[in-house]
Amino acid sequence: MNLRAASVLVLDDDPDILTAVRLLLKTQVREVTVERRPEALPGLLAARAFDVILLDMNYHSAINTGNEGFFWLRRIKELGSAAAVIMITAYADIDLAVRALKEGAADFVVKPWHNDKLLSTIQDALRPLGGAEAGKAAAVPARAGGAPNLLGSAPTMQQIFRTIEKVAPTDANVLVLGENGTGKDLVAQAVHRASARAAGPFVKVDVGALTPSLFESELFGHKKGAFTDAREDRAGRFEAAQGGTLFLDEIGNLGLAQQAKLLTVLQNRQVTRLGANQPTAVDIRLICATNVPLSELADERRFRKDLLYRINTVELLVPPLRSRPADIAGLARHFAAQYAAKYHRPAPTLSPAALRRLEQYAWPGNVRELQYTIERAVIMADTAELQPEDLHFSQLEPTPAAAAEVADNLTLSAVERNAILRVIEKHGGNITRAAQELGLTRTALYRRLNKHAL
Repeated sequence: MNLRAASVLVLDDDPDILTAVRLLLKTQVREVTVERRPEALPGLLAARAFDVILLDMNYHSAINTGNEGFFWLRRIKELGSAAAVIMITAYADIDLAVRALKEGAADFVVKPWHNDKLLSTIQDALRPLGGAEAGKAAAVPARAGGAPNLLGSAPTMQQIFRTIEKVAPTDANVLVLGENGTGKDLVAQAVHRASARAAGPFVKVDVGALTPSLFESELFGHKKGAFTDAREDRAGRFEAAQGGTLFLDEIGNLGLAQQAKLLTVLQNRQVTRLGANQPTAVDIRLICATNVPLSELADERRFRKDLLYRINTVELLVPPLRSRPADIAGLARHFAAQYAAKYHRPAPTLSPAALRRLEQYAWPGNVRELQYTIERAVIMADTAELQPEDLHFSQLEPTPAAAAEVADNLTLSAVERNAILRVIEKHGGNITRAAQELGLTRTALYRRLNKHAL
């Protein structure tokens, strides 16, 4: 189900939380209902059907066991509601997370949360599962035409598109590398959608967020009675991805013990659920991603080389946005049109000065930061043409380059860097021609590329 068609109920005894969630969701979903008293739940469920319920685990400040939340989770099931239940708590207790998932919750979030993470969690809960036992696997419906927002005319992006075309029809394992915010998940989706497995599920797992106690149960599944509160058989993500693609995000954050278990499964192409004796054969296409540089990943004190060889049949390096300034204008226009449609506003244009401001910024948060910058501008702008003053850059990732975001304050070094980038882009990455236009020797240009970390 699409997020905008969803009906959401929020139960929390903190009025500030209810206000914040209502304001966040009212433009994102069809209907949002908030309630402070959990006792009102049976009446609310009798009056209407909800697609998602955000359920607080504690309703008395002196009692932080989560038992109240579990009681109301069971009541929701007893009342026959088909809503996906997302448990919320201010206490990051992993035992509560494990228990909530095992008792039927679709997911678990901790207050305070990032708004985009909460929206993503709700959207994942709305997606149809890959089977009766698929647990909370996020199966993304496949569709032709590649991944949304995977755009770019820069030579580095064109090389990625060509590689995707070659590797997608095979079952080769793919490792996607790149900084945060570059769109590694979109690359993974593009590979899946161009493959022979496109009709199968695309199951994404953020393995870096899985604790050792959750790792095996989430990836490999468990049998009823395998541990306390294991009340039914449950498939893991490998089984949920059967016939499709399994995308393991942030694999560079896995511990060595988890890496060994993952390697065994990949070698044998079999998983054994916790509490089971018989293995189950799995037929999946594996894609992994990490923001850890390959040179660091190759350190055996951090990552097993035998596993790295196994997952790295084909490598795709997604370039940072600062290295392809020619793509910034096209991406900005794309996001402007997207958010204008979302917020029911006329699609704005970008003034030449606004485009210059975007191209001169370093984008430490990459395409994701550009997306949020344009979204804010679309919401806050007073005119149909975005101006430089409508563009406000994030302060979350301060870098020396970020300080040079305004043209009037650009340092000489930043000017030189941007000039080199523009000329290299102009000549399609040809260093000889770029050096000739800049009036430099190839050796001098290489020194400057090294100086500016290009």
